[in-house]
Amino acid sequence: EPVILDLEDNVVDETLAKKRTVAVDKVRGFMKYKRQTDKYRNPARRVKDWKEINARLNHEDLKVQAARCMDCGVPFCQSDTGCPIGNIIPKWNDLVFKEQWKDALDRLLMTNNFPEFTGRVCPAPCEGACVLGINELPVSIKSIECAIIDKAFEEGWMIPNPPRVRTGKRVAVIGSGPCGLAAADQLNKAGHYVTVYDRNDRFGGLLMYGIPNMKLDKGIVQRRIDLMAAEGINFVPNAHVGKTIDAKILKEHNDAILLATGATWPRDLRIPNRNLDGIHFAMEFLQKNTKSLLDSELADGTYLSAKGRSVIVIGGGDTGNDCIATSLRHGAKSIVNFELLPQPPNSRAPDNPWPQFPRVFKVDYGHAEVVTVHGNDPREYQILSKEFVSDGNGRVKGINTIRVEWTKNEKGGWAMKELPGTEKYFEADLVLLAMGFLGPETEVIKQLDVRQTPQSNIETPKGMYSTSVAGVFAAGDCRRGQSLIVWGINEGRQSAREVDLFLMGGTRLPVTGGIEKRPVEQLENTGLAWMRDDKGMP
Repeated sequence: EPVILDLEDNVVDETLAKKRTVAVDKVRGFMKYKRQTDKYRNPARRVKDWKEINARLNHEDLKVQAARCMDCGVPFCQSDTGCPIGNIIPKWNDLVFKEQWKDALDRLLMTNNFPEFTGRVCPAPCEGACVLGINELPVSIKSIECAIIDKAFEEGWMIPNPPRVRTGKRVAVIGSGPCGLAAADQLNKAGHYVTVYDRNDRFGGLLMYGIPNMKLDKGIVQRRIDLMAAEGINFVPNAHVGKTIDAKILKEHNDAILLATGATWPRDLRIPNRNLDGIHFAMEFLQKNTKSLLDSELADGTYLSAKGRSVIVIGGGDTGNDCIATSLRHGAKSIVNFELLPQPPNSRAPDNPWPQFPRVFKVDYGHAEVVTVHGNDPREYQILSKEFVSDGNGRVKGINTIRVEWTKNEKGGWAMKELPGTEKYFEADLVLLAMGFLGPETEVIKQLDVRQTPQSNIETPKGMYSTSVAGVFAAGDCRRGQSLIVWGINEGRQSAREVDLFLMGGTRLPVTGGIEKRPVEQLENTGLAWMRDDKGMP
């Protein structure tokens, strides 16, 4: 039986109606509204689990944040100092403000294959280059980007879309990090048969095993891998090309090979007693932890546990911070983080002007967690490790250090000198080396006889991705050196375009910014033909 409503129940309260229709001011939004970003969960609670640390903004708050975007005439957020992939940020900010989420998604996917990754773990150089950031806090670009793609998956908009036509060409992509995945996605869109090889049991490279679960949930990574597989990309796990698979045989069975192996050779600390037990590279520590977490919720005990240990992390940056947060969740007794350089300033220094990425002091999630649990910031600046100290049984028990001073020489370069009298011993029975990477591992490079640069990166012509071996291409950190995820995605997209051009003699894959680049002659023969006298006017 239908429900009968009283007429008075359908009368809209005027005050409530007026409140609902109060417009968010887009014209003056940058002046009227304060910056708001995705908040971190309470540190006292989040250290007890491995769930993502962020709590997301609701749609009403996101609309207000989108209103802060000024739609600049020259949007530096998508310039060379901003977003490397040329995300058309003002456009999808405006579409979110207008609540046109599906259109915002379409515009975002024109330039970014994986916004669910960049929206979580990219350091957001776009925000550092935001014009509003000259004299105010920048627009919350990263939060808006993440919200767009999260809503897309929630609404069921992200469905498999395999290419309608296949070219018959086969491409092997070695490595499944951000670069390899982006390249595979683009090459598959072009209609090629793409196979991705990875030496690990799961795909995603550093997205899967280099970044802890509380920073990037692995279900989100696997969701994207599953979507790509449903679109026709073949994934081969436990395939260490150069060791378990011969790269030369792979080359014989494919029309092109793309090397996207990353820069995984870690920088070591060659000081006395380096051979002691208890000293590990950061990536070994992080990968084993994530694998054990995914395999058994850490029940199998195959990870390097920091429980009850005095941990020293040598090296700052994101990797060092991830080691701090992981050690804290294990139940470390104490955590100290060594940084060789001075503490950054609280605001931009004169040699770090806008729109450069701001090199300023920040308290990241791991640092804040240590402050909450242990009561102190774990970082020690301008400190140099001199010697690992043995406990007499082959295991490390501490580090002897000395403070250093940085001064500029007459040529303007920085020089470091030790400060006598500042020697100090730090207790440590677990030391994690997070000092960056030197370049790619060389097994597959040597098998294919690919030329390398003096810095050990794979050599390619400037602005190109072809190597010294015909049909073999390289992109990402193995080509340009250690860099950001967003640079990896850009390299993957642009290398795919060059591979497609090599295979087909032409390409419709876009350049940076989602733009299809075509020769002028082609435009004259097609799109501009109507302008010619012999064609007549429409």
